[in-house]
Amino acid sequence: MKSAYFQILLVGIMLTFSYESYAGKKECQSYADKLRNVQSQQRQGQGLKRSKNLNKQEKVARKKWWQCERGLLKKVKGNHKKKQRNIAVNIHQPLSATLSRDIKKGSSKPFQTSAPVVIKSRYQGKQLQAWLQYYQQPKKCLRPKTTRQFAYCVENRRTQQLAFEKGERTIIVE
Repeated sequence: MKSAYFQILLVGIMLTFSYESYAGKKECQSYADKLRNVQSQQRQGQGLKRSKNLNKQEKVARKKWWQCERGLLKKVKGNHKKKQRNIAVNIHQPLSATLSRDIKKGSSKPFQTSAPVVIKSRYQGKQLQAWLQYYQQPKKCLRPKTTRQFAYCVENRRTQQLAFEKGERTIIVE
């Protein structure tokens, strides 16, 4: 009889402790997942700056996970919900009316001037036509893939402009 009580008590104690450890692992699972995620990102190989950032993230994630495992982490209340701004929008109302209601009255103009914006090119008229006939863009400058190619294209265009302005009629294409 004593052994039956002892066995029931022993099983009850074991269930209690195993449930607490299981529940603890369940609570800390998100921290463990975050740690594993950061570690997998580190294994993928990053640049120096990103690597340093990932090391900091790993330290923080490991610290939080370990505090959770030991029961030292403060529990966050689950009632933190962001309040949404409630705007009733009539779906049958035109969009312009909805937007005009949301825009502040008396908002300033993007440009505080009433004068029109005028963009002038470097050449105009007959000189522009002559430049367009003179300028020969290299094929690799149609869509430059690297910064080096882009710099080459800009420099090539500049040298052709200088030659055009000097009055030379030789075409420079490389």
